[in-house]
Amino acid sequence: MLYNTILIIFILATAVQLFYWLYYFRKLAYYDVKQEESENTDFSDNPLTIIICAKNEEKNLQQNIPRILNQSDRSHNLLVVNDNSHDKSLYILTEYQKLFPTFDIKNLTNTNSAHIGKKYALSEGIKNADHDTLLLTDADCQPVSENWVSRMKAGLGDKEIGLGYSPYTKYPGFLNLFIRYETVWTAVQYLSFALAGLPYMGVGRNLIYKKELFARANGFKQHEHIASGDDDLFINAVANKDNTTVILHPESFILSEPKTDWRSYVRQKKRHLSTGTSYQLRHQILLGLFSASHFLHYLGGISIALYDITIFFTLYAVRIFVVLWMYRRILKRLKDPTMWVWIPVLDVCYNLFYLFFATALMNTNNTWK
Repeated sequence: MLYNTILIIFILATAVQLFYWLYYFRKLAYYDVKQEESENTDFSDNPLTIIICAKNEEKNLQQNIPRILNQSDRSHNLLVVNDNSHDKSLYILTEYQKLFPTFDIKNLTNTNSAHIGKKYALSEGIKNADHDTLLLTDADCQPVSENWVSRMKAGLGDKEIGLGYSPYTKYPGFLNLFIRYETVWTAVQYLSFALAGLPYMGVGRNLIYKKELFARANGFKQHEHIASGDDDLFINAVANKDNTTVILHPESFILSEPKTDWRSYVRQKKRHLSTGTSYQLRHQILLGLFSASHFLHYLGGISIALYDITIFFTLYAVRIFVVLWMYRRILKRLKDPTMWVWIPVLDVCYNLFYLFFATALMNTNNTWK
């Protein structure tokens, strides 16, 4: 009886996994980036405002602002919201403003304790934006190309929301490898589901949408009590299959600096994962079923291996073959193909990480820096 129960769980979990990979994630693996190409190379009739919210980011601002401003597309301006920084951020921003006339600063002093996290600063930036198209990123991010702005514009087209991709910079060490994998893993889900007509989140390091959409949704009012979620909760509330697109041209990517120690990384993930329970119910079910089947595939597989090692290896081999096949294409598209050989190990580590750190990760955190 116990054997039959475990076997059914293992088979069903594996079947669910195969369904997600072959139906949903295949859409990203076989996505044709050429459809983002535009015959119109003149983007001056669609200017945009790049918005960065910065809190004690003097080093990142000094390093990355020139790379953000020196784009091939000049029909944009940059608005940096300096949110109560107590380092030299304001001085650095002021000096750059002298060099770049289209550069704007909003020196924000937030004295209202009811406004927590990044959302208040970002709302102020959006309210003061000169243009209707908004391109969001962070102070620690740098475009991989001088065509970042133009590619994001072209990818957005006539949609209201464009979901970009922001990988982390590659460094030696397992922590960096795991962070990059988890970023790809997240992208596989939110980009694939968007391609399937089920957009549920975006990443604020590389996100483009319309100011009018923000106003129509009453900004972050629906979830302003949650510190995180300026990107994923907002997109979860307003995105649909008709107004959302993905932007995956390699020149549209923007690199971000990863955490360098496990404690900082866990603290960052606590902020990110605190928003999941506020997603729409259908998205919670979609993501929950996939995560549960992933975990039960391994738990059921290990349990069934005690009875019949052949069944375990057969079903494990079928799933991992499909996963590796899809990842080979996806990682090539996301410009990190060397990670492919580590996928079997990382696939297991992902389950272990969230198993042992779930309680800590789900604690809320009311600060954004």
